Amino acid sequence: MLMERYQQAVDALLKKVRDTQTEAIRRTGKLFAETVAAGGCIHLGKICHEIEHDLIYRGGGPIFYKAFKWNLNVENPVRTRDRSGVDKSTEGLAAYALKASGVLPGDVLVVSSVSGRTLSVVDLAWEAKKMGVKVVALISMEYATQVDAVHSSGQKLYEFVDIVLDNCAPAAEAMLEVDGIEARFAAASGIASDYIMWNVTSVCVEEMLKMGLTPGILKSANFPGGNDYNKTVVEPHYDEYGW
Repeated sequence: MLMERYQQAVDALLKKVRDTQTEAIRRTGKLFAETVAAGGCIHLGKICHEIEHDLIYRGGGPIFYKAFKWNLNVENPVRTRDRSGVDKSTEGLAAYALKASGVLPGDVLVVSSVSGRTLSVVDLAWEAKKMGVKVVALISMEYATQVDAVHSSGQKLYEFVDIVLDNCAPAAEAMLEVDGIEARFAAASGIASDYIMWNVTSVCVEEMLKMGLTPGILKSANFPGGNDYNKTVVEPHYDEYGW
């Protein structure tokens, strides 16, 4: 049955992550711990269609993960015309976004592009590196090595970031062939990236405890006493110390 095939594929995917990414996961967790201990911040960009929300202000998760989001809104309701000759590239806007944010040199920015070449993501990572920010990228190396770069630098994420975390997704993302359906079924990158990030977080928390730092771990706001604990204990401690 398809459900059993899916479960087997996920089991194999997560085993591949453990077999191939443990060293990179440990490096990332230690980088996070050292950054937070030094007063830096950990910024999470959009990860695989926004699974970063499973890590940000979540019961059981650390307070020090903060979202990095930006967009450009333009209101100009003119009639439809041919703009095929106009350069519509948004490359370079990430520099403004970083300047307008709370990011500082020495911070860590986590970005994600399964193909490793998404223009807005590469642009953000490229500008962050120029600013002195350490960049960690979640990508599929199998995918990224089969496509061309689209950024003007001629590079994809894995060619210039500080740490690559391979989510081990197949090229073009989906894991299963299903009779009667042309497209492959079941995306791999989201579940693998979430698994990787919680492993990274486990390493980070353990490293901080070794340093004598007790990271603020949030309680569920819907459980009795959880919200009060978060508001009176965890958040004030983060505001003062950053962890």
